[in-house]
Amino acid sequence: MEQNKPTCDVCGMAPVVSRWTKSAFVVSMSPVMQEVCKRAARFAVSLAPVVIYGETGTGKEVIARLIHQNSRRANQPFVAINVAALPTELLESELFGHGKGAFTGAASSRRGLMEEAASGTLFLDEIGEMALPIQAKLLRALQDGEIRRVGENQTFAVDLRIVCATHRDLAELVREGKFRQDLYFRLKVLTLTMPPLRDRKEDVLPLARTFLAEEAVVAQDFSNEAQQQLQNYAWPGNVRELQNAVRHGAALATGLWIEARDLPEELRQNQNRFRAEELSATDQQETWTLAEMERRHILRVMDLCQGNQAMAADKLGIARNTLWRKLRLYS
Repeated sequence: MEQNKPTCDVCGMAPVVSRWTKSAFVVSMSPVMQEVCKRAARFAVSLAPVVIYGETGTGKEVIARLIHQNSRRANQPFVAINVAALPTELLESELFGHGKGAFTGAASSRRGLMEEAASGTLFLDEIGEMALPIQAKLLRALQDGEIRRVGENQTFAVDLRIVCATHRDLAELVREGKFRQDLYFRLKVLTLTMPPLRDRKEDVLPLARTFLAEEAVVAQDFSNEAQQQLQNYAWPGNVRELQNAVRHGAALATGLWIEARDLPEELRQNQNRFRAEELSATDQQETWTLAEMERRHILRVMDLCQGNQAMAADKLGIARNTLWRKLRLYS
């Protein structure tokens, strides 16, 4: 997404995500992230619930806000809550509100977040951690379009869109009896999976430069060695870890460039390991047999094609039956 344009040429959405204190651009130079944004653009015009899957730190809330801000509800509230951060009793009160005297300390009535999000979007982060009793109450509210505050008999009509996020497999939680099947099917209308940063390497440097521009520092870019470290690192903490690494480098940089020595220690250790592995791999390749080289190449192409044998056979220039026989030998 180009930052100097009001809408993205790829997906057609406005790529600016607003928060309370600042705005941010959604970066999607990689093909896999561009596909996510195209899918999100189609979701934005709908009012159906959305479930966003992805590892921690991949930007699930950012894409949820992007969907909201490009929808018909854009001028209405976007209310977010992290389900995993609250105990069950407090979560119920936060979501549905409570009446005066509903529990010790409830000196007055209080609106819940579902009321606060009326006409807008309610974002439930880490929905997979929600306790079963709250799941039942949420399902009832979604089915009836009404909520009842804790400790009250009166019901309130609410019109809102639910967007959820989780790093868990909800279908597996259903099989384990930890997530209600009826709620699962109520929520799983539209689904989106955020790719980990290791699968969108083209976005690493654009993201890093975007984060650097937000820092009030002299440094304006990264040295070649620093860029190499950023590109070679696996980013288990995804975009959130990258942002923290840029902040670390910006705080230590003394000139116009963030040098490799300014980045966190784990990136430098990874670079040394990466070089050692490169040398080791080169030594090994010199003694590989032709059959071994063929096997590794075929498996690499299969991985790039995400297991699609027809696509892999086409790229390899061989018949699908030939590929199938070779894969049987490798198993």
